[in-house]
Amino acid sequence: MLSRRKFLRTALLAGIGAGLGFLGGCGLREETTPTPTHARPTPTLPPPTHEARFYTRLENGSVACGVCWRRCVVAPGKLGFCANKKNVDGTYYSLVYGRPAALQVDPIEKEPAFHMLPGTLIFCTGTASCNNRCKFCQNWHLSQQTLWDLRTYDAPPAAIVAMAQDEGCGAVSFTYNEPTVFYEYMYDIAALAKGAGLRSLFHTNGGMNREPMLALLEIMDAVTVDLKAFTEKFYREVSESSLAPVLRTLEVIRGAGKHLEIVNLVIPTLNDNLDDIRSMCAWIKANLGDDVPLHFTRFFPAYKLQRLPPTPVETLEAAAQIADAEGLKFVYIGNVPGHPRNSTYCPRCGETVIARVHFAVLKMALADGKCAACGQPIPGIWA
Repeated sequence: MLSRRKFLRTALLAGIGAGLGFLGGCGLREETTPTPTHARPTPTLPPPTHEARFYTRLENGSVACGVCWRRCVVAPGKLGFCANKKNVDGTYYSLVYGRPAALQVDPIEKEPAFHMLPGTLIFCTGTASCNNRCKFCQNWHLSQQTLWDLRTYDAPPAAIVAMAQDEGCGAVSFTYNEPTVFYEYMYDIAALAKGAGLRSLFHTNGGMNREPMLALLEIMDAVTVDLKAFTEKFYREVSESSLAPVLRTLEVIRGAGKHLEIVNLVIPTLNDNLDDIRSMCAWIKANLGDDVPLHFTRFFPAYKLQRLPPTPVETLEAAAQIADAEGLKFVYIGNVPGHPRNSTYCPRCGETVIARVHFAVLKMALADGKCAACGQPIPGIWA
């Protein structure tokens, strides 16, 4: 039997870890409108044993899933949109509970989470599938696959927490694919991690409904949300998704007082209109505040968008300058190693409080969460 450390190495050598998770939202309907019953055939899998959370039993044995804003109505023997849950005789089960497809130790900056425990290692967990169909997904080999397409591992929540401790990680993270589609597994890992003294964070497309999100935030420390664009057209045509649920999620997280960071992957010709970016930054300041870290991230050709060029660095810099002009205090440029906007600067005196090159922390000038030069509080989780 593999030791926990050998188990982790096996997973990593299998190539199932991935880099930054560019995650997506999904669907076009509002939260209150259910997705029609799915008729997708169910593959042959071991009988599921872990009952899902946040679903409602309906007439004729169907169930209505309440975790994602799609609110799938699923007939007996069928799967939801994400294909990670199955209706078995009127009871809804998670198929991926304890069956990760990606395990990896990363720097926390890779999430990205720049205002949380700088320089800390995090233990990252992902599974198959997503509730989104982003054409640009970097992690499509996980998010656009189903459980039966991938090699998975038997790893109950306690094993994940134990591996995180063995590897010297300060937190557990849920990333690579959309964590909403393995909600029950994520929740139980985070709860055990909290009891073990570890922090927890997750990287999401923002499509989770309010009730499950609030329940999760009770045990989570931080959330990174992909705000993919600021138009419904982009969400509909590029991600088969919707902007409105993401904006609601951002407000829920901020209202709960949890640490929040936002990522905007800037894709040439699709969401790089500077007027739209200005509207997005103005919305962030008005609805979330001026101190939410915002990451403008460089796109590289991936998945179904292989023919587009990488984002010009000048476009990212123009976006960052717009965010500055709109009054946002912590604006970063990602996927451009060595760019000055990899680092964190004090909004009062301008001194560098965290110097970074890409994901590497070179030095910190923080004292009790404040700028060491002028005493300005810097929002985040620093201890």
